[in-house]
Amino acid sequence: MGKLRGFIEFDRITEENIPVHSRVKNYKEFTLKPTDKELEKQGSRCMDCGVPFCHSGCPLGNMIPDFNDAVHRRSWREALDILHSTNNFPEFTGRLCPAPCESACVLGLISPPVSIELIEKYIVERGFSEGWIKAKVPMGRTGKKIAVVGSGPAGLAAAQQLNYAGHSVQVYERDKKVGGLLRYGIPDFKLEKSIIDRRIDLMIEEGIKFITSTEIGKDIDIEELYAKNDVVLLCGGATIKRGLPIPGADSKGIIQAMDFLKNQNQIIDEKIDMHSSLNAKNKNVIVIGGGDTGSDCIGTSNRQGAKSVVNFEILPKPPKQRSNENPWPYWPFTLKSSSSHEEGSKRKWSILTKEFISDKNGKLTGLKTIEVEWKKIDGQKSRLIEIDGTEKIWPCDMVLLALGFTGPEKNIYSGLNLKTDEFNKPLTKNYMTSNKKVFAAGDLRRGQSLIVWAISEGREAAYRIDEHLMGYSNLPSKIKGDLPLVK
Repeated sequence: MGKLRGFIEFDRITEENIPVHSRVKNYKEFTLKPTDKELEKQGSRCMDCGVPFCHSGCPLGNMIPDFNDAVHRRSWREALDILHSTNNFPEFTGRLCPAPCESACVLGLISPPVSIELIEKYIVERGFSEGWIKAKVPMGRTGKKIAVVGSGPAGLAAAQQLNYAGHSVQVYERDKKVGGLLRYGIPDFKLEKSIIDRRIDLMIEEGIKFITSTEIGKDIDIEELYAKNDVVLLCGGATIKRGLPIPGADSKGIIQAMDFLKNQNQIIDEKIDMHSSLNAKNKNVIVIGGGDTGSDCIGTSNRQGAKSVVNFEILPKPPKQRSNENPWPYWPFTLKSSSSHEEGSKRKWSILTKEFISDKNGKLTGLKTIEVEWKKIDGQKSRLIEIDGTEKIWPCDMVLLALGFTGPEKNIYSGLNLKTDEFNKPLTKNYMTSNKKVFAAGDLRRGQSLIVWAISEGREAAYRIDEHLMGYSNLPSKIKGDLPLVK
């Protein structure tokens, strides 16, 4: 695959970015496209490695060596067909995926890995610009009706696959527009919403119906969907936000990250007014949580005009290189800095928030922390130890909690009496719940995870639903392969 010894001849490149001082003035994407020739060289770096660990490192099972080789040969349309054969939405994963495929790249053992995500993004963008990506309307209909609850990446992937199989699909979304986490949780500077809209337009043309501003359990009962459809697929996500149950947690100025990000996305996409309580302008902001959502809060706060931004992480600072306990090809627990970190923030590691401080009116004025260390005892998990004498008061006007989610909202399907685990996730076998007419996929089923995993879950659930309804399925699946699969 690629060019013989191309990995020796060509160095890895990544996207260049518009300078910080320019990009923080707006919410637009700020990456600069490499030339086609540069991208072809990156495809040429793909090795004929025998066992392509990148393939199994990708939750979707993308045939990475194949589309890399096609780009190397300048066969861009072929590359697009290969990419779309396993991934419904490479324009999303090409922008937002943490690229576990690159961590598993064999070249990564001796050299910087192939720029797989970069190549993926520009294959699909080339496809849209050339007009190669068109609606695929099924040749006939099966007469089966399926209701998909939730229009995030899992729901969208499942809907498209089920529609390809000839079923009639309706997707229900409680928000004003389609996209779920993609639209309301991801800032525009990482994913402009026109990218979502162009794909949704194609799906509508393919015959999928989207019903928005309709919340299951409020605007329509789940029992009604159950009665009117042959199958109900639950893709409502993991949306119960994790709080921080410490003194002062009810102070005014403590905001959940998703409330903060959603409001800013709605301001841009739906032209709503900004909530004053969600505006970081001229405020000292502390973001608690060091993951991608925390990073998104940093980038958004800086664009809103925050006076200062500090990011807290309870875990210790990761090493720059893999440790012996974290070998290739597993995901590397190494230090990662996002473009938002580059735009201005202080990062504090091994720090625990003990108390929120407020004035007599309940308005947040600061918080109290203590430094911690993690001690590992043989045969046991690492234990958090507070370090005496390291207490500190941090003045602040806004705290953004980016602590993840505990599970789905059970009221979505409470009328169906499904068997669930302790986190409200439906128990499933082959994506089927305890009710044979109800399936589940995505974060609602597996817990909060990656967008690439959500797409994979949607595709696999579609295969199982089609098989259940028809007795067989011609949809693609990872079932018989060696790829990551959650049943």
